[in-house]
Amino acid sequence: MTETNPSSTTRPHTLGIDFGTSNSAAGLAVAGRPWLVELEPGETTLPTAVFFDSDTKTRRIGRSATRALIEGDEGRFMRALKSLLGTSLLYEKRRLGGEMMDFSDVIAHFLREVKTRAETATRLEFTHALSGRPVKFHSKDEARNTRAEEDLRHCYQKAGFQDVQFMYEPEAALRAARPHPGIGLVVDIGGGTSDFTCFEQDDSGGTRILASHGLRLGGTDFDRQISIDHVMPHLGRGAMIRNSFGGGSLPAPNRIFNDLATWQMIPFLYGPDTRRAARDLAQNAEDRSGLNRLLQVLEDELGHDLAFATEAGKIRANGATDETAQIDLRIVEPGLSAALPRAALEQSLTQMVQDIQDEAAETLRLAGVSPGNVNRCVMVGGSALLMAVRAALQDLCPTALIETERAMTAVADGLALAAQDAAF
Repeated sequence: MTETNPSSTTRPHTLGIDFGTSNSAAGLAVAGRPWLVELEPGETTLPTAVFFDSDTKTRRIGRSATRALIEGDEGRFMRALKSLLGTSLLYEKRRLGGEMMDFSDVIAHFLREVKTRAETATRLEFTHALSGRPVKFHSKDEARNTRAEEDLRHCYQKAGFQDVQFMYEPEAALRAARPHPGIGLVVDIGGGTSDFTCFEQDDSGGTRILASHGLRLGGTDFDRQISIDHVMPHLGRGAMIRNSFGGGSLPAPNRIFNDLATWQMIPFLYGPDTRRAARDLAQNAEDRSGLNRLLQVLEDELGHDLAFATEAGKIRANGATDETAQIDLRIVEPGLSAALPRAALEQSLTQMVQDIQDEAAETLRLAGVSPGNVNRCVMVGGSALLMAVRAALQDLCPTALIETERAMTAVADGLALAAQDAAF
């Protein structure tokens, strides 16, 4: 690895960072091409996950954090931390790894580790960062959008960066896309948000951005709905609870199940109050089997295991050629599974896919472009590869070529390229 401009003594070294809800990456430009840092041996993407080990009082990130969870180490696992930006939860203090901290401290620790690993790999000191950000952290609340960027800036500064600039993630992805004349649409479905950029390119590759737009909906929302529809019924969602103060029964309240299906809410469920509430539901249930499983999940802190199982089931169902796909729930009970044929998967995602199509159409409206004039859709992010999402974009832009070849690295590659031009 060599410095891109060794003669410069005044320009700061800037690291391009794609801090994602599910995965992160970092890189810089070398000889005009993106070079992504190996943040783990042989891997340029790093799961955006942190594990606080109760025994050693240490923190582990990335795949090491995920392994700690899977292997049953004692501690607290966290993922989807980006979703807390712009919310009051970000600054709530918790005892983690033997010390009091808030979630901005956790994000800062993760970013500091990315910075350290990049500096070790390149032998450069990165004092500045160019960070990707969603077009909208929060769909309809501009004050929270502003606060979310301020929160993320604060996290970068706590991580040791002197300054940070931000670039919309779909615009970063466009920097890495192959040039092609005509009008195109970047569709970036990340873990927590969906972002769109409409652009025009000429024969020489010159690019003009026409509009960018987005909404707070992404892959973790897909996982949440799939879990609510197909996993939570096995844990007692919908079970009838006898009224202890009178006759009759009512369905179990949805809140515990909804939170258990939500990546960023899972760590908040392991306190005594939630376990007590679940125990009360089980004691008064007409059928206790599902709620007994819920109690086991809470007592053994299996919420993230269920979330990973749901995510894996989604991927299997999307690629299945028959109707036998399942969500493997053996972590809860031997032999337990939830059927998830592709038709059921797409039924669960119908409204969200429609929302994505609607906001893509709104992006084109803001750009003053007719959908029939779009000749390419550049799909970015793992959830953009879902067949239902691709079909919705093809339906919106019937003459467009659907491009997926750089779906998993386009944002990071674009930020790496753009970092060399960042003006601090």
